[in-house]
Amino acid sequence: MMLTALGLMSGTSLDGVDVALIETDGRRIKALGPTGYRPYTDGERSLLRQALTEAVHLANRDERPGVLREAERAVTVAHAEAVAAFTAQNRLVNQEIDVVGFHGQTVLHRPEKRLTVQIGDAAALAKAIHIPVVHDFRAADVAAGGQGAPFVPVYHRALAQSLSREGAIVVANIGGVSNITYIDGQHTLIACDTGPGNALLDDFMFQSTGQSFDCEGRMAAQGTVDEAWVARALELPFFALPPPKSLDRNDFARLKLGAVAPANGAATLTAFTAAAMARIVPLLPKVPNSWIICGGGARNLTMMRMLREQLAPSVVEAADALGWSGDAIEAQAFGFLAARGLKGLPLSYPATTGVPMPMTGGLIARP
Repeated sequence: MMLTALGLMSGTSLDGVDVALIETDGRRIKALGPTGYRPYTDGERSLLRQALTEAVHLANRDERPGVLREAERAVTVAHAEAVAAFTAQNRLVNQEIDVVGFHGQTVLHRPEKRLTVQIGDAAALAKAIHIPVVHDFRAADVAAGGQGAPFVPVYHRALAQSLSREGAIVVANIGGVSNITYIDGQHTLIACDTGPGNALLDDFMFQSTGQSFDCEGRMAAQGTVDEAWVARALELPFFALPPPKSLDRNDFARLKLGAVAPANGAATLTAFTAAAMARIVPLLPKVPNSWIICGGGARNLTMMRMLREQLAPSVVEAADALGWSGDAIEAQAFGFLAARGLKGLPLSYPATTGVPMPMTGGLIARP
């Protein structure tokens, strides 16, 4: 049975809430519907940055001390507002939507401690929007010993099935953290985080210029890459680990550039993201024929240029060039995962998160 699912995603880049409608049975994609976006305000983004700092001390995934409670309320309200605006803009009534997939906002990801924390009150959201909400997608995987990330590969595979391409394909998402899905036919699905995405760059831009990100990579385009700094950063043990592997947004926060001009810092951090992604290639079964880039990084022209240089001779293209909605893919994925979760289908696999066996997941909150 096909379901009309609304996916909601707020990523580690802390930019806002992506909304996407999808018609699916959890196996196939029948249709992709409209998409939407509700940006976080400066105040909300500041609150979430505080929450990320305080979450480092969490030992229990259900605790919400201090600012985390306030941040959870803000996340919930922002998602409810995103749904209300989306349904109004697209002249939808809530009864036309069967389920909502609600990822929440990740504030801590420590799979080695079997701990992953996404804030957002699903019960309150379900009551506010009057639609069943599937949430808490990652907990079962982490509790079983998996990395709990990345969770989008099964959706990437469903999208890739619509492309008639020979050889291996990688779908790469560059959000706060970068992750990849390696697809080779029906049966080979490998996934992992590859390193920083936009998080280090966004944080640097905010601290050095007050801008929340490097629009189109314009700042980086004016700078010079500190190749020695990038080489040292790539010596961290994470980059030699085979997939599956995952990261917390702040795992590289201790890497400091020192006193550098904004353009040089932006160029260096952009180059680090691209070089880190290239480090996964020798750890894959074979060199991919093509890379499809989605997420905010696909709009960064300097990052796309650096990726083409690092990943040659593979073809590197933005998801939007294929008619995919690159910015909405993760939101679409959580609509897809909500449908899979309702049907008890696997969300993660040994080769995507390292979980011992294929795992379903997600809890349902009803209005």
